[in-house]
Amino acid sequence: MDVLKAFMAILALPQSAAGHVDALVVPTGQGEQWRLTHAIRRWEANPGIRHLLVANGNPAEETYQPVTLPHVRGLGLRRVDGVHLQSEPAPNTGLQAAWIAGQVEALGITSLALAISPYHLPRVYLTVLKALSRGGIRIPLVPDPVPILPDTPAPETGATAYDLLPGEAERIVRYMDEGWVATLPELQRHLRWMWSEHGTLLVGTGD
Repeated sequence: MDVLKAFMAILALPQSAAGHVDALVVPTGQGEQWRLTHAIRRWEANPGIRHLLVANGNPAEETYQPVTLPHVRGLGLRRVDGVHLQSEPAPNTGLQAAWIAGQVEALGITSLALAISPYHLPRVYLTVLKALSRGGIRIPLVPDPVPILPDTPAPETGATAYDLLPGEAERIVRYMDEGWVATLPELQRHLRWMWSEHGTLLVGTGD
């Protein structure tokens, strides 16, 4: 039930705010190039977004593609100022989140949108929230789920979002216990703060 509550609360945040944040983040993986192409389209369409962060993936995956500027350019990137790529491989979401938190601190980023496939978004959100809180950082986090048919197979495994969602929920429960992702009370405190302190970002920036 805690996982269902977390999914509801995260995905209820207005996605229109993703076009008005300080930085856009895309964690790569599973051969899902649509994560990158979605983020690049938003980046190119919104020059007010100052930073694009691309987290590297897991080299053990058969579909792994190193995150390089030529690769990202090949997917439509034109605006390169403010683009930051994680050079070292990141075999898991925790390592991606740690890098993201480090970039937030180093660059003075004030708000983030997470561009990711919907089935994976809640776990990424909770993992990044935990990584930021470990560093004493509190900024608005906005979901930016990639619009894609849930029946679409992930290139790495051939599994659909319907297939992958139960595993995501199980990992969230396990990683909450292990301290890798934010708990439901931590998420609730963060969302109350966002809605009270950053309401203009959430509801005052309709596309």
